[in-house]
Formats: sequence, C-alpha cells, structure tokens
Amino acid sequence: MGAEEDLERFEAEIELALYEEYRAVLPMFRFAVETDRRFYLANEVKVTPVSEGTTTYFSVTLRDAWVWDMYRPARFVPSVNVVTFKDVNVEALPEVELS
Repeated sequence: MGAEEDLERFEAEIELALYEEYRAVLPMFRFAVETDRRFYLANEVKVTPVSEGTTTYFSVTLRDAWVWDMYRPARFVPSVNVVTFKDVNVEALPEVELS
C-alpha cells in the first residue's frame, strides 16, 4: 500500500468514527444547523440578518453545540459565533427521550 492509500483509509476511518459519534450525540440536541462551511447540532440558535448598505449577512449564535469537523480535537463547544453571507438552514429536531 502506498502513502496515498494509507491516507485515504485513515480519513475513511475518521469519517466513520465521526458519523458514529454524531448518531450517539444527536438525541442530546434540539437543532441541526447547516452553514456553507460547517454542520452543527445545538440547543440554542439565534440567526440575525445584518444589513449594511446593499450587503446583507447573517450572524448565527449557537449555544451548547457540537461541530461536525473530523479534524477538531474537541467537537463539543459551549458557544459558536458564525458570520456568513450565504444561506443558513436551521432545523428543529424531533424530541427524543434520553434513556
């Protein structure tokens, strides 16, 4: 096996572990939030459109969040602030009782 194949296998293993973590933590959160750069799970979400002249952007504040990012050593974060000029999708997740 070459170095490129090793890297591909390593990244596939990390992605699988991240997906498994996502499935495990999903019931702990109320919202799924998708921006142009990242995917988040959060318990509080505030999206504020900001207009400056002819430019509009969105300020997104998340509290008690989990970040989908396979290269982050810590994916649980107490707060996240995102500024984006692109779409923001916020989806309320169905309530699931934790057992």
